[in-house]
Amino acid sequence: MWKIFSQYWKILIFEGVKNTIYLSLIALFFGTIIGAFLAFGRMSKFKPLSWAVGAVVEVVRGTPMLLQLYIGVFGIPMVVPKEVRPDFLNDYFVMVAIVLVINSAAYVSEIIRSGIQAVDKGQTEAARSLGLSGFTTMTQIVLPQAVKNILPALGNEFITVIKETSLASTFAVGELMTKYDEIKSVNYNAFPAYIVIGIIYFVLTYSLSKIMAFVERKMKHD
Repeated sequence: MWKIFSQYWKILIFEGVKNTIYLSLIALFFGTIIGAFLAFGRMSKFKPLSWAVGAVVEVVRGTPMLLQLYIGVFGIPMVVPKEVRPDFLNDYFVMVAIVLVINSAAYVSEIIRSGIQAVDKGQTEAARSLGLSGFTTMTQIVLPQAVKNILPALGNEFITVIKETSLASTFAVGELMTKYDEIKSVNYNAFPAYIVIGIIYFVLTYSLSKIMAFVERKMKHD
């Protein structure tokens, strides 16, 4: 294992880990933004919007990630005519990132929705009775409290996304599992390479979990 790591550490760290973290950050950042809109859409009093958003979220959450990747990478480019097909549809890395964003947005929307609904409704009613607008009530009263409920689950979602990027190796986009395939094809020694990749994944997720635990402790004293 040490021989494999010492020989290929530059490829694993500077290419595999970099692309894995890059994909994960893209998925969580844009997934959180889109997920917030989906959460508010699902809580909307306009029933058609609420039902439509709920249907999209449930479909994404109820189907395998690998299937979504196949649809995104191979399916969508096939149904778009070549004459009007944008270049990014032929870029595996971009399409994998888009699918990860959509998948993450579906889960984050439920995290945000549950975090907001966990705040006592009496606080909203009290704020409105004092003359605060709905927007001010949400941004100044509800969301600051909801963040404490949301943050631990968001940290877990980031950890999940890091692990789910391993499925992107099916399309050879350069993350850790893709680098494993490259190393295995060179030295034909699969098992030690598996262990090395597993240790790297563990270090990434364990470090992130400790960072999130530190942030949570800080927020408890806020």
